[in-house]
Amino acid sequence: MSSLHTSLATIPNRYAFIDTVDRCASVGSHISLMLIDIVRFSDVTTSLGMKVGDRFLLEIANRIRFLFGNDVEIGRISGDVFGVVFSGEKSHKQLRAKFEHLVEHFKTPMHYDNHAFIADFNVGVTSASTQGFNLTAFVSRAEAALKQAKENKYENYFFINGHEKPATGRSLALKADLKRALQNNELELYFQPQVDLNTLKIIGAECLLRWNHPLDGVLFPGPLIEAAESYNMMQELAYWTFDRAFYSVAELNSRGIDIMMSVNISPTQLYDSKLISHLKYLSHCYAVDLKRIELELTEDIALTNSLMVKKQLSQIRELGIGISVDDFGKGYSNLAYIRDLDINALKIDKSFVLELSDNPINKAIIEAARVIGKAKQCDVIAEGIETLEQLHILREVGLTMGQGYLFSKAIPLNEFVSLTNQEIIVGDSPLRKRLM
Repeated sequence: MSSLHTSLATIPNRYAFIDTVDRCASVGSHISLMLIDIVRFSDVTTSLGMKVGDRFLLEIANRIRFLFGNDVEIGRISGDVFGVVFSGEKSHKQLRAKFEHLVEHFKTPMHYDNHAFIADFNVGVTSASTQGFNLTAFVSRAEAALKQAKENKYENYFFINGHEKPATGRSLALKADLKRALQNNELELYFQPQVDLNTLKIIGAECLLRWNHPLDGVLFPGPLIEAAESYNMMQELAYWTFDRAFYSVAELNSRGIDIMMSVNISPTQLYDSKLISHLKYLSHCYAVDLKRIELELTEDIALTNSLMVKKQLSQIRELGIGISVDDFGKGYSNLAYIRDLDINALKIDKSFVLELSDNPINKAIIEAARVIGKAKQCDVIAEGIETLEQLHILREVGLTMGQGYLFSKAIPLNEFVSLTNQEIIVGDSPLRKRLM
């Protein structure tokens, strides 16, 4: 095989590449497959166009060929996913070293027509003996490894050996159930109150997805989102969530309850070119002021260098929608980006609140977040408040907003309406009367 490609068309496509995997397995005793996904490459094609995107893809393919040499086979599995076959027995340590070599090499930017791009990757790897080789199972393991690499928070690499199964029967059943759930109205939004820590009045709510599964009961978002990602249904699920959130705000408004509604947003949604127009449509459809809506981003999304994400966030702010950074402190907390990000609120990760009395550093971190919030003129919200002691400490620190089981778990809309019209209860007595 030639060492360089002059066109993407000369790179074997998925079907030709899988035939190559089968051929390699038939002539050797061991085989390894590495799937290389270019992180958020859709941002390049959206921002710079297909021509520039294709040039970068071609350069990436040729760089991979250069890195791994002519003793490997390379193919293009999908638009921005490449596959590499290594023949011969390779240890996990050797394969990991190849991943690290790949990442290190691509720290050098690529340039084309006054555009620069630094590629980052999600990489899934599997390795197996070719004795009793099953091509479909082998490729499925590599794809499962890549999926897991995408889900890892701190490392974009995952390895599955030849003895591990890529998915359980129950997880596959959940995927099939999701389509039915959307059709049969099994999904529901629950609402966790956000409380003024001084007056103990409800001032907002975070809406959280729940699945009323006919067999398993009420499920939390984890299995649901995993199923949606596996079925490529995240957009459909996101639009359903937004629709119900706007409906809920309208319902609360009709009952004289005027609060801020927080909705979690995923990276997939921020790469959706129809997001802004859809938010405008929902605002008009339900007669909801967009200033009553706040979108919660995880820290890693908020701090991305993505051009499209930055553009979308800017347009969201222009609509009057609030933006908050969720789980603040849980990730790398790049303070330089936090400094430059235009946000309405920082939500302190619950791990710092839950361990407030165990480690004085947690209190210091919360105090630092309060100072940052004051300087940025944004709210600081403590998550995970469960005890009166935690509440007292947060008050001493100067925090004025919070949420957690001390006040209420996430509850259905009708229960939330009832809660806003009564005193918050802890144990058998009103919390407000005990603390005011």
